[in-house]
Amino acid sequence: MICVDTETADIKAIEQVVTTVERAQRAKDVEGFLALFHPDALWTTGHGKVLIGFDAIAEFTRAVLPAAGWDGEITYEAVHTQFLRPDVAAVKVRQVYHSTEGDTEGAPLYVMTKQDDGRWLLHACQNTEVRSNRTRTTT
Repeated sequence: MICVDTETADIKAIEQVVTTVERAQRAKDVEGFLALFHPDALWTTGHGKVLIGFDAIAEFTRAVLPAAGWDGEITYEAVHTQFLRPDVAAVKVRQVYHSTEGDTEGAPLYVMTKQDDGRWLLHACQNTEVRSNRTRTTT
């Protein structure tokens, strides 16, 4: 069982990682973003590209992030954290791109691991686009 004080501190540290993801994305800060990953990380992009290991994530990020174009602002919010073990957490994130054409949303899932030095790192992540349901069905 996780101590409440430890859990509260860990949740704050995890939320800080999500805040840093937001800051790095906004600034197109490749190295700041990459610093958040475990060396054995697995990342699946919102379009389904699977990146295995830090080197693959770094190569993709260095090619894509600096050229990423959006005309608005992006926000990230940790909306749910569930500890799978004291050193492993599943974190549901709400990601919103705000633009003049309207907002689009993502629903990433970050599995994060706590390192021996207390840092939380992204370890297995799946980014998923949220598609609006424009048709209404009745049952």
